[in-house]
Amino acid sequence: MQEPDKRLHDPLIPKSESCWHDRKDEGKQETLLKERPAKVRFQENEPGSDSAAHRSGRFNGYALAGAILASTNSVLLGYDIGVMSGAAMFIKEDLKITSTQVEILVGSLNVVSLFGSLASGRTSDWIGRRWTIVLTASTFFIGALLMGLAPSFSFLMAGRVVAGVGVGFSLMIAPVYVAELSPAMTRGFLSSLPEVFINMGILLGYISNYALSGLPPDVNWRLMLGLAALPAVAIGLGVMAMPESPRWLVLEGRLEEARQVLIRTSETEEEAELRLGEMVNAASLNPGPAHWNGQGVWRELLWRPSRPIRRILVAAIGVNFFMQASGNDAVVYYSPEVFRDAGISNRQQLMGVTVIMGFAKTFFVFVSALFLDRFGRRPLLLLGSAGMAMSLAGLGMGSAFLRSSGSKPPWAIALCVVALCADVSFFSIGLGPITWVYSSEVFPTRLRAQGTSLAIAVNRLVSGAVAMSFLSISREITFGGMFLVLAGVMGFATVFFYFFLPETKGKSLEEIGALFEDRD
Repeated sequence: MQEPDKRLHDPLIPKSESCWHDRKDEGKQETLLKERPAKVRFQENEPGSDSAAHRSGRFNGYALAGAILASTNSVLLGYDIGVMSGAAMFIKEDLKITSTQVEILVGSLNVVSLFGSLASGRTSDWIGRRWTIVLTASTFFIGALLMGLAPSFSFLMAGRVVAGVGVGFSLMIAPVYVAELSPAMTRGFLSSLPEVFINMGILLGYISNYALSGLPPDVNWRLMLGLAALPAVAIGLGVMAMPESPRWLVLEGRLEEARQVLIRTSETEEEAELRLGEMVNAASLNPGPAHWNGQGVWRELLWRPSRPIRRILVAAIGVNFFMQASGNDAVVYYSPEVFRDAGISNRQQLMGVTVIMGFAKTFFVFVSALFLDRFGRRPLLLLGSAGMAMSLAGLGMGSAFLRSSGSKPPWAIALCVVALCADVSFFSIGLGPITWVYSSEVFPTRLRAQGTSLAIAVNRLVSGAVAMSFLSISREITFGGMFLVLAGVMGFATVFFYFFLPETKGKSLEEIGALFEDRD
């Protein structure tokens, strides 16, 4: 006997919306489901069946190409972060602005990206994941041009605001698109590619700073910021070759298009049918003839959410909060100031040390991405956060010693440089890639885009608050004191991750919801 449809009992979907509704595409949906092999239709709902057994751990070339294309937007985000760390010094000198204005310039990107991330979820539910990526590249292009041509601080801030909207969109859409496109057994690697590309962008920003720092200060920072407009055009055009997210297509009732994408991103047609069945079973389609455009999700997330949804929100928002409360973005933005305080005064040397830090970040995020699907999210996240706590403690003590010491011994300077590189390396092992992977995979399909955008909005809010207060607080309690505070934050974060973030390795997006259900 065939078992009842599990959608009727899914605690992640409200009972009022958990069954099929009459739609203009209903006949087509039923036809598509009936055409699927009987073995596949029944096997996906059999007790004890594990669809992961039908998935291959090998990389699918089409899924990999789509993930790479979607993640290239993140290069622009990373470049902006890296290049601003050096450009800020020359902007301050050329435009004669204060340290407070520098903090506003740097931190405003994160504050504005808060609004971009909040808007990105509903936008991607409305126009689709692929067109949202094109929109993101367009905002980066406009923002880079405005900043590169800025004649004044206010004009520069206008470009920063436009770029900030693009950052908010990019941080949400790239991980969500890649997670929805990827097979379960390689989703960890593919979903971490946005973070890999962010770090590549940061490294390119550092290299740009180093290469252009010898130019006159009224020219170098404009080139540093304006160069980002060139790859934005190529990325916007390249994304047009990408397929649409199959899960978004299922939500739209376009099952045949979803099937074709899944066939190309799966090893076998049977695997594609299994994945399609899971998506259809998990989807909650909006009643009525109109396509679902994300309406009602905010109410479901924030107004009396179910207990599993609350647990998902705690996990997703928590990991995003601690990602930025770690101070990593501020360390990247203000690394020249930190190294200068440690005793490195030559500008060329400052830029050179940040390049070394950029290489460390990029190398370790790639290592983490390679092992995410082998060791899982939790072990790497716990290793990374504990390592950050120890590195920040060492950096704090080294900075405190240098400040209290009359001289600046080379060994103490080297300790600070090594500790700072270790901090960003442990971040790249754990919180860096895993925050985006985890945020994009724990929410149910219907809530994923807007749920992820909510978590990333918290990410951007905390990032902006830290970036805009980092220098001011450090002036009051010294860099050493600031790093010791951040070490304590990361110690608490490690405990939080241990108790509230279950392992998601190797599970389909539809299976992950069961991890947050009540245990009898």
